[in-house]
Amino acid sequence: MECPVDFVQINENKVRIIAFFVLVLAIVYLFTGLWLIMAFLVVDFLLRTFNLGKFSLLAFLSDAVIKQLKIKAKPVDRAPKRFAAAMGLVFTAIILLLSIFQFAVFADILTVVLCCFAALESLAGFCAGCYVYAAGKILLK
Repeated sequence: MECPVDFVQINENKVRIIAFFVLVLAIVYLFTGLWLIMAFLVVDFLLRTFNLGKFSLLAFLSDAVIKQLKIKAKPVDRAPKRFAAAMGLVFTAIILLLSIFQFAVFADILTVVLCCFAALESLAGFCAGCYVYAAGKILLK
């Protein structure tokens, strides 16, 4: 498996907690159809994709959870997580547009996919981004 690397370490536990928040918000969106949830996620993914995570509300909340529960840091390379955030940005932006233009069925299908990826990351520590990255490299050759 080939993942992007940038040799900058981040806390995997923080990433997993953020993914859990994304999962919860996406599930709430599925039940409510409230497009503001996806707009919030677009902004949050945008901040984390472009290394502005210090302004991310989900990152801030994750730091608070880590501090309160005294969860130890687990270092991992930042690049695969940043790539996954970029994919999350694409997904949430498309979901937001589909929602705004009243294509609810398609928005819901993509939201279920987003939920699957967020659940894999948050509950199992499985980053599908590496597989997407590797497949993309093969397809682009």
